[in-house]
Amino acid sequence: MKAHQTNLINAIALIIMPLWSYFTSINPSPTALIPLVFGVVLLALNNGVKLENKSQAHAAVVLTLIALIALFKPLSGAMERADNMAVLRVGIMILTGVASMVFFIKSFRDARIARQKKA
Repeated sequence: MKAHQTNLINAIALIIMPLWSYFTSINPSPTALIPLVFGVVLLALNNGVKLENKSQAHAAVVLTLIALIALFKPLSGAMERADNMAVLRVGIMILTGVASMVFFIKSFRDARIARQKKA
């Protein structure tokens, strides 16, 4: 898998899971839609990541890392409430974020090795 593919999967998860949470909640909170914003921005950056645009790829990494760190608070809250569906939704977003970070790091390492071999 490539970085742009995992970024796309992560962006889609960050869009779908908050919408699912918001529209199935009895008392929906607008804060549940925060990951959606990250997902939309990551989706917009995906073409740049695919074309190996350094600035867009680095922006996607930073946004992914921020979203990933920010998701641990909702995860702990969902676990305290024993809300299994919320744990599942947040867990999916964390899992796709971690996978995306792994493939970003791998692509950056591969690009650096290719540059060193070229020089």
